[in-house]
Amino acid sequence: MELKVLDGEFCICKLSGIDINLADMQYCFFAKTEDEASLVCRKESLPGRAAIIDGQWRGMRIVGQLDFALVGILSKIANILASEDVALFAVSTFDTDYFFVKEYNLEKAINALSKNGYAVI
Repeated sequence: MELKVLDGEFCICKLSGIDINLADMQYCFFAKTEDEASLVCRKESLPGRAAIIDGQWRGMRIVGQLDFALVGILSKIANILASEDVALFAVSTFDTDYFFVKEYNLEKAINALSKNGYAVI
């Protein structure tokens, strides 16, 4: 399976309001529940109304389109990273899965995934 490292630093934010323009962001992952509104975006796209920001994340995506019937793809990646003490934050889109690791763990994550058969580009 092929993984692509995304360019740039990402932030995970808890929003204090939802006055943001998602259409202008190249990468963004937005979720809203009855308790919170969260956004994952590139650092340069941070909205002014973020209540809490956790920065210095780097992103990777699984290359290609994943069928909804596939099982265990993120679980396998998470287990490999967990065995190396690398935490991840995962999000999914219609086509594929994305995950984020702290900048200081990026090389460690790439090495662990490469040793386990993933092609990281």
